Amino acid sequence: MTYNPFLEMLRSRADGEITGIPSICSSHPLVIEAALIEGKANQTPVLIEATCNQVNQEGGYTGMTPSDFRQYVEQIAHKTGFDPAQLLLGGDHLGPNPWKDQTAEEAMKKAEILIAQYAQAGFVKIHLDASMSCQDDPVPLPDAIIAERSARLARIAEQSCRGEKPVYIIGTEVPIPGGAMEALDHLEVTSPQDAIATYEAHREAFAKLGLQNAFSRVIGLVVQPGVEFGNENVVYYDPKAATDLSAALSQLPGIAFEAHSTDYQPETALSDLVRDGFAILKVGPGVTFAMREALYGLDKIATFLDHSPEKDSLEEQLEQLMQAEPKYWEKYYHGNDEARRLQRHFSYSDRIRYYWPSEIARKAVDGLLARLEKYTLPETLISQFLPRLYPHYAAQKSKPSAQNLIIEMIRLVIRDYEKACRRI
Repeated sequence: MTYNPFLEMLRSRADGEITGIPSICSSHPLVIEAALIEGKANQTPVLIEATCNQVNQEGGYTGMTPSDFRQYVEQIAHKTGFDPAQLLLGGDHLGPNPWKDQTAEEAMKKAEILIAQYAQAGFVKIHLDASMSCQDDPVPLPDAIIAERSARLARIAEQSCRGEKPVYIIGTEVPIPGGAMEALDHLEVTSPQDAIATYEAHREAFAKLGLQNAFSRVIGLVVQPGVEFGNENVVYYDPKAATDLSAALSQLPGIAFEAHSTDYQPETALSDLVRDGFAILKVGPGVTFAMREALYGLDKIATFLDHSPEKDSLEEQLEQLMQAEPKYWEKYYHGNDEARRLQRHFSYSDRIRYYWPSEIARKAVDGLLARLEKYTLPETLISQFLPRLYPHYAAQKSKPSAQNLIIEMIRLVIRDYEKACRRI
């Protein structure tokens, strides 16, 4: 039987071992490289996930189809020397969401193509999410319809996969994926009754289509454990608030909870989440936020060393780009001009991440790295502008390059997840 890290995780938990798996939800090459380097160092599998908006049959906002994304990640794995057998690809929120402004049947037909392509490309973890209302749907969508559509998509996945059958995740979280748009001070934790009802609705819908074998590979249920981030603040995990939800796992055999929007949680909170049954921890904006921190810190160092004018800084170049192309942030950031400028660069939602793949941003980053190549970066400037990296940098006899410092900053975030999930 082929080794399945998800099933092994569940078996380990059943035997009393506290274990989980981080899910890296980013398409940025430096984030993927950092995740694979960290996985190689720990000799652990690495789960990289793509969302339905990011990667789909129409290219998504990355311009990649599922097979393109697989090739892209595998190329980075080859570059880093990461064992391809330890590389796991997942699809997140796979369903009609990209086409929800169309009728339900139109959107579902496109969602079926989406699911088929993910399955054909060998994605081993598929999150079935048909929770959104389409053009002609009631709001909110009843659980029975959500489950019926999810089962319909699972049937396509089962028919389309060419190798090992995937594992499935069901359910969705509130607020919207990718972070809330407003300040938050608390969240409603999913009730045990709602979690069990979601599970049972999907079990019945799968059975109606003769998909009992596929349902035996439903290993995760997305719930809201009470963690989230807005533009300006983070709601941290409170184990007491999730006690009843965690206890519901005893009624859900072979299931772990999947927690989305765990970005910016401290390592202690991540460990508590894994201990309490939220064994799959998603992180996305948190890793690109760290990457942006490293880039902006390096930009400050380059500006000091070069005596460059502030108007030529990376931050200003990105500001001009975001002002010229506001589609990725203008609906999400609010307040006066100064408040929105702050959010464009420093929001926890990190919508600046949508701009890094653009030619303008790539040239700006490449220019920054080229400027820094002629220097051995002074430790004191690392201490000033990249204090989280100072211990790492100061300890190295052969000083890391600027790009390696960016990767190390991302690894610091991923390492907290690894510590929580693997006890490294």
